Amino acid sequence: MRITRSSVIASAMRASQSRSWRSSAWFARRISSSTVSSVLMFMCVPPEKRALLGRAKDEPRIRECGVRSGAPVLPAAQGSDGRRRGFCYRGKKAREIRMRFSRHALLSTIALFATACATQQNSAPISPATTPEDANLVDIRSLVPDIDLDIRYAGANNFTGAPVDGYEAPKCFLLRPVAEALARVERTLRDDHMRLRLYDCYRPVRAVQNFVAWAHAPEDGRTKAAYYPSFDKRALLGDYISPTSGHSRGATVDLDLMECDDTGVACTPLDMGTHFDFFDTLANTDSKKATDAQRANRHRLRDAMEAQGFRNYPMEWWHFTLKPEPSPRVAFDIPVR
Repeated sequence: MRITRSSVIASAMRASQSRSWRSSAWFARRISSSTVSSVLMFMCVPPEKRALLGRAKDEPRIRECGVRSGAPVLPAAQGSDGRRRGFCYRGKKAREIRMRFSRHALLSTIALFATACATQQNSAPISPATTPEDANLVDIRSLVPDIDLDIRYAGANNFTGAPVDGYEAPKCFLLRPVAEALARVERTLRDDHMRLRLYDCYRPVRAVQNFVAWAHAPEDGRTKAAYYPSFDKRALLGDYISPTSGHSRGATVDLDLMECDDTGVACTPLDMGTHFDFFDTLANTDSKKATDAQRANRHRLRDAMEAQGFRNYPMEWWHFTLKPEPSPRVAFDIPVR
């Protein structure tokens, strides 16, 4: 299983909404009362998570009572809503329960801090560059003049249903080493009567913010059937829509593979099982829901890209990043124009 920052964020979001996480918050709050944990919490934990940690009076209580060992007989302390929660225990049973919840609380607290801090630390600072030249971003067509471009976010044919902020022209910019590697992939494929079709390349930070805002907006249903039929769009946050993107660092590209006739002019995309930006497990590169032929086509694309140093994001067959990234700690917000 590939662990990525976006999957960690998604897991944290799911955990923060689960009953088990909330039920451990009472214990986690007490662990976080130490100096180190308190500093970490206010440095790394967003306000909404701090509020969860602060709901002590509404969480279950484990306390001893003067009855036979291990027998739950009396409700525990009353919450602010008037409901009584939990049971009281005595002796060895009470100690066992406290120890079990303490381990759970410690792990929950560590996971919360690690997730929040990792999110902050992995947020690349935005470069002050204002032009592609300043950022060492090059137009892929300066290297391959006739490469096939279908830049979806410059128009309405995408999951948002509208042109995306930052895309003023259907162009593909990449950091020079990435563009040169992609050009080598294209030249190699053409020897086998194959070609690439590019859907997205460098993506301005403002476009990523546009995606996040779209995911938080009320559902209008316009693109759901075509792009995310199995998900509520807020559930796309994390694994599919992240608050940061490798695209903004100029090292990631979304693309397809086409088969051409002998002239190399008439080209048709191979059957990959889904179209670009289809948010579903069927789009996972090795999805068992895809046919053998579809997986073979995905692997053919992956093999061609890996030969020049690109690595695939397993949740999306079309998504590739050059490794190591030329500029992994800097994002750009230069409009594509």
